[in-house]
Amino acid sequence: MRRVAIVGVGHTDFMFDSPKTEVEMFAEAAMDAINESNLKPKDIQAINCGNGLGDFSEGQIMMQSYIADDLGCFNVPATRFEGACASATIGIRDAAMWVASGYYDIVLAGGTEKATAMGTPLATRTFAMGHDSRYESPAGMTFPGFFGMLAHLYSSRYNISLEKLKEQMAMVSVQSHEYGVRNPHAQFKKEISVEKVLSGFMVASPLQLLDCCPFSDGAAAVVVASEEVAKKLTNKPVYIVGTGQASSGKMSAQYKYLPRIRAREVSVKQAYDMAGLGPEDIDVCELHDCFSIASIIAAEGLGLAEYGKAGDLWEKGEMRIGGKIPINISGGLKSKGHPIGATGASQTYEIVKQLRGELVDQGRQVDGARVGLVDTLGGDGIICNLILKAD
Repeated sequence: MRRVAIVGVGHTDFMFDSPKTEVEMFAEAAMDAINESNLKPKDIQAINCGNGLGDFSEGQIMMQSYIADDLGCFNVPATRFEGACASATIGIRDAAMWVASGYYDIVLAGGTEKATAMGTPLATRTFAMGHDSRYESPAGMTFPGFFGMLAHLYSSRYNISLEKLKEQMAMVSVQSHEYGVRNPHAQFKKEISVEKVLSGFMVASPLQLLDCCPFSDGAAAVVVASEEVAKKLTNKPVYIVGTGQASSGKMSAQYKYLPRIRAREVSVKQAYDMAGLGPEDIDVCELHDCFSIASIIAAEGLGLAEYGKAGDLWEKGEMRIGGKIPINISGGLKSKGHPIGATGASQTYEIVKQLRGELVDQGRQVDGARVGLVDTLGGDGIICNLILKAD
């Protein structure tokens, strides 16, 4: 298997109610990635596009072929990846596998989503399709409901009072907004306080409004190339040294393991083993913080904190720049935004920028970062992880 690198990245602004279509947003991010790679569209040999809800938001499921044509990547194989929020991460992982195998030398991968066009009622209904639609949705379960229950389970499992856990969750959101303010692509560029989080209206106990990520529109893309090609295109290749992917059943079927997510632990072990690294080697992480409690659960599942202790690390500032392990220095899904099909590519974009040392001017560069971890949760059943390393 050949070594595989990311040679170019692109990212649109994440926002509410983008005037552009999903195809247009992907093309914008993709052209930035292609241009940064010192390539032309004709050099792209395949395209992987993550998208979750295009058939509902725009009535469009065949966007991948139109993206290829609009970009000038004529007649290349173009594939739409659907893994809920992990769609783009899965697309990047598959791109890395194709290039590592030697079948392709250069693949464009990313994601795009226009969730806000649906409005809240339809978006809520379609987001719920990311978990079991036969038994759980009819019972009134939504993702806020699920993660609210996970918070209660976490409180009980680790003997942490709900009041204490809510304060720690609030600190997760406060940190995300602190860094989101500095991210030019972020949807929310406004700092918040613990008091403001705790005074918000209740969404699903104990989750309050500012514990929850927004609906978002946007796109992100990366160009994946073989090591031989990468060294000809850039002096800053960032290598994909580990990948993992695992799945699990509907959330209610996972009750014996919750609040831990078994699929995450399986997936990230695959990535660590492939990379020959461990949690102690990670310098910066972008993890899936759809809700503040999700950050705490994910940090522990990734091995970045002891079980039942991640909230303490946020409380002590250990997840900030200069701390034990900087997490979501992009602002995360909470502040940067969460366009479902694009989120994994956005997380990957951020890690690439960190490992290149290109975020100094934004005041959110992790000094000396050489190894980064991407963690994306798709619905309640898919986890995909990437480990990236600077040359």
